[in-house]
Amino acid sequence: MASLGEHHYALTTTWTGNRGTGTSGYRDYTRDVTIGIQGKPDLLASADKPFRGDPGRWNPEDLLLAALSECHLLSYLHACVTAGVVVTDYRDDATGVMREDGRGGGAFTEVTLRPRVQVADESMLDAARSAHHTAHEWCFIANSVNFPVHHEATVIVAPAPA
Repeated sequence: MASLGEHHYALTTTWTGNRGTGTSGYRDYTRDVTIGIQGKPDLLASADKPFRGDPGRWNPEDLLLAALSECHLLSYLHACVTAGVVVTDYRDDATGVMREDGRGGGAFTEVTLRPRVQVADESMLDAARSAHHTAHEWCFIANSVNFPVHHEATVIVAPAPA
């Protein structure tokens, strides 16, 4: 039986958008931040463009969607290994919907993952399709959100070597 553990994560988020007068007015500062984790490259982030952010930087909504997509991918690869499925390629075109509530807040209402998976052999197709369900059950991030995470997966067989 695997041991259950508690895992701790830490990072530092530093606001870098002070133009010299701090938050003296809504338009007087930028929403730029730097997210740092020891031993990893800094991540330049901001608010989403509709919220006066820099569209060239990652925003919290992007990061949430990325976390769901990557968590499913990693959980899926693990599920495939345990099922004897050899994955040779994986790409996910994920989308999410966030609705503002009219009071300055809002929430995600859904995310749809659209993984396109390539497997080594036709005999693996059924197990590869089923592994998406297992991956969803195992994904720490999907298990942590309060909105549905849908899956529209496509699984194909890798072309035969030339």
